[in-house]
Amino acid sequence: MWATAGDATSAAGGLGGLVGAAAQVIENLGEWGVGAFTLAETVVPPIPSEVILPLAGYLAKQGSLNLGLIFLTSTLGAYLGALFLYWLGARLGLERSIRGLSKLPLVDREDFEHAAGWFRRHGRSSIFFGRLLPGVRSLISLPAGASSMPLGTFTIFTLAGSALWNGALIGLGYLLGTQYHLIEGYSKYLNYAVYAAIAIAVVLLVVRRVRRAKVNR
Repeated sequence: MWATAGDATSAAGGLGGLVGAAAQVIENLGEWGVGAFTLAETVVPPIPSEVILPLAGYLAKQGSLNLGLIFLTSTLGAYLGALFLYWLGARLGLERSIRGLSKLPLVDREDFEHAAGWFRRHGRSSIFFGRLLPGVRSLISLPAGASSMPLGTFTIFTLAGSALWNGALIGLGYLLGTQYHLIEGYSKYLNYAVYAAIAIAVVLLVVRRVRRAKVNR
């Protein structure tokens, strides 16, 4: 029987700030909520799997979530998100897809162009290795769909890369779960790191758009 968030006393209570809030949300949503997070992260890159998946692994160690199920749901969510972008690229073409998606908050056209360049240089292997690279992982599916990569090949490479990435992050959180007192003591520093990462992402996005506006004048 799968473990659920209601089977144990909340393990998120010892974590404060943004990290504690994220852990509480994950715990309340359960294993399928983790899958929904990874699906959203694939389509909207600023959602950080580097925070969500280790927290899920940590909660699994505490008994709030089932380790096997969060691995399956996170990998399925990543694949479904990648499949959506693959379909979008195949349906609209690369340029129209980039033009539309670059309007999303905290997403810049250069991110899509970087992923497209990676795909041109490395071909189908980029689907596997791209899933392991922040900034490429979420967007590599667009050029794959636009170039009519066979769906079977895309599926195999996407599932393999996603499983490796998700398994590593979930496993890290699971192992850290054995050191609950360390996580509790240092969670405030993790909060600072998350806040700093969000601030840096916003600043970089604003700077790039200001520079592009000056060039286009």
